[in-house]
Amino acid sequence: MWFLYSLFTALAWGGADLFYKKGTDSDDKYSHLKIVAIVGLVMGIHATGYMLLNGLSLNPVDLIKYLPVSSLYILSMTIGYIGLRYIELSIASPVQNSSGAVTAVLLMVFFPHNLSFVEIAGIVVVTFGVIMLAIFEKKSENDALKASHAVIDKKYQMGFLAITFPILYCVIDGLGTFADGIYLDEMKLISEDSALIAYEFTFFICAVFAFLFLRLKKVEFRLFTERDKASAAILETAGQFFYVFAMAKNAVIAAPLIASYSIFSVILSRIFLKEKLEKKQYAVIAFVIFGIALLGLADEL
Repeated sequence: MWFLYSLFTALAWGGADLFYKKGTDSDDKYSHLKIVAIVGLVMGIHATGYMLLNGLSLNPVDLIKYLPVSSLYILSMTIGYIGLRYIELSIASPVQNSSGAVTAVLLMVFFPHNLSFVEIAGIVVVTFGVIMLAIFEKKSENDALKASHAVIDKKYQMGFLAITFPILYCVIDGLGTFADGIYLDEMKLISEDSALIAYEFTFFICAVFAFLFLRLKKVEFRLFTERDKASAAILETAGQFFYVFAMAKNAVIAAPLIASYSIFSVILSRIFLKEKLEKKQYAVIAFVIFGIALLGLADEL
């Protein structure tokens, strides 16, 4: 089931990336905090409903125990939200999601696994494809900027600051996923349900602080009119639900597979945001899908 959980996570987070981009205003310096507030609210609602439906309760100790993982995730996501103001999604998402490679390497170094040839091939194909897509996207964007003398929207401009955010996201998220692999799979320090509830309520607490800060700054923020941000938050939360169970079953392989959600982000960005793709980029997408198929095959063997 880990393969299906991973695939559902990738699909949900790919869709979330699309709505994050649509809901990001390059002229709003508080856009990232608004996203944090909405995502945290949705996660808090989901955690409450999940507890009630399953007869669970919130254990404050779990909040503290899981805080290192939650902190890394929330920090990386907030950095990613800031970066979306400056960089095209088709570039940001592949760079950010190279974190799956970081996680897989760390888990294999510190917790050696006996992987089959098919599993290794799938991990290599998916990771290599995601990184190559990022390289192609960066080159295409640079060529487009050189060829055009038109004024480019701020959120599509490339620069040192713009590319720094996805790189920071990659490193911090990779460390967070590595820690998650330890907590959920390698050392079983916390159950899937407890991790899910602890993370979502921690995000909810951050959302409350973000909302209060925006109020203090008297920033206009109409919570119930932010449809794109709300759609992203719902998909983000849905992905988080499947993610926890995927990581608990097979973290070393699930991590790079989940990171391939950048592929779905790129496809959706091409369809809905009209971000252009070249033949070689389509080829890489097909290559990654082949890698995903290999991992699916490995799950059945």
